[in-house]
Amino acid sequence: MPPRSFRALRLTGALAMAVGVSSPASAFSQITDQDGASANRQGGIVSVPLPPVPDAAQPSPPAGESAPAAAPPAGAPGAPTPSAPVAPATNAAPVAEPATQAPPAPATPQPEAPAMPPAGGDPDSGISQPRAADVPPAEIFYGEEKLPAPVRDLRRKLIEVAKTGEIEKLKPLLETGPEGTAVSTSDDGQDPIEILKNASGDGKGVELLAILLETLQAGYVHLDPGGENELYMWPYFTQVNLEKLTKPQLVELFELVTAGDYERMVGNGSYDFYRVGLSPEGRFEFFIAGD
Repeated sequence: MPPRSFRALRLTGALAMAVGVSSPASAFSQITDQDGASANRQGGIVSVPLPPVPDAAQPSPPAGESAPAAAPPAGAPGAPTPSAPVAPATNAAPVAEPATQAPPAPATPQPEAPAMPPAGGDPDSGISQPRAADVPPAEIFYGEEKLPAPVRDLRRKLIEVAKTGEIEKLKPLLETGPEGTAVSTSDDGQDPIEILKNASGDGKGVELLAILLETLQAGYVHLDPGGENELYMWPYFTQVNLEKLTKPQLVELFELVTAGDYERMVGNGSYDFYRVGLSPEGRFEFFIAGD
């Protein structure tokens, strides 16, 4: 093949490779003929840059020029020492520091709950409060000498009926209506005489009459004297500390309840057997059991 045709084929291949390269070449070469002569423009064809061939020898520098010396590795003898950083000018404007955030406002302290004063009151305040030991014990009365006439008369009538053993004779002494005599903790409109019969161990009310008699013969207390809730109540065990009863008082108590009942009441903290309440006007307020 003639030399000219061979060079044309090489140029065509070089153009095809140049089109496929997307980034600029890092080195340039010229198309030469078979004798190594430069062929920048021959036959109207212009030379184009070609990418470097891997492992190819670097072109020799032009005559009169020396190739740049390769930089020695860092830390090797003869390697250039890095220059120290240049200090900023003294008249340079200071760099603005970031604004510091103000510390959060302290939480408003909540007022503490007032401390409970000790028993007997606060000595600094001058206010005294009664203690359990300072409360005077309930005054206990016996008989009928200190009872007002209406209360005395009603008590006598109740004792008389109780001794007969006839529960029906109690009916005229019971109050009726919305504020009638309470004989049960539940107000279901049932006849009070029937309630007493059902609560009695014998089913006829005789046992309840015996309890009524023993209750009215025990000692009593006068509650709220002169007040709206003034009341005469039997027995006095409802208003005393059962754990501090004397032996004579325990004898009185055991006329109404058993020793086992007493232990239960001490555990519960109060007397829970039958009690009788009479108003100063002579009304039969209640004959009821419970705490």
